[in-house]
Amino acid sequence: MAEEKLEAVKDVEEEKTAIVPASEKKPDDSKALAIVEQVEDPEKSSGDSDDRDAVLARIVAEKRLSLIKAWEENEMFKAENKALKKISSINAWENSKKAEMEAELKKKEEELEKKKAEYAEEVKNKIALIHKEAEEKRAVADARRGAEVLKAEKKAAKYRATELVPVLQRRLIDFFQA
Repeated sequence: MAEEKLEAVKDVEEEKTAIVPASEKKPDDSKALAIVEQVEDPEKSSGDSDDRDAVLARIVAEKRLSLIKAWEENEMFKAENKALKKISSINAWENSKKAEMEAELKKKEEELEKKKAEYAEEVKNKIALIHKEAEEKRAVADARRGAEVLKAEKKAAKYRATELVPVLQRRLIDFFQA
């Protein structure tokens, strides 16, 4: 019986060493599994097969729990990576949309600048036309003034030659004489 218990203890040690590499393969060392080896007193290990079955059942339960814990950590790691990947893709999408909108804004600004320049050119052309029209009107006014001056000079020469007084002046003279 003692030999069987020693073999059981050796089996337990082999299973515990088999569990250790599985926990070392996990990617996150901050949550490492700690396996506690329990050394049984030689007086207690000399019990019957019920103790041996209880020890084996406990070992199997510990192994199962450690495998579940490793699986849980692996799933958590996968979920974390999946979330980071999704967040990264969302950030990339956001950046591309921002760049797209900024490019559209620049394009609109350029279009507005072009329209502004075209409108400014149109206004300058209208101002030039107004200036030209004003010059023409001034020339017409100067020509009329010149024609009226010539007409007045001709009439004055005629009045001097005939010694007649112009009608307006005659009325004023008659008004003051009376």
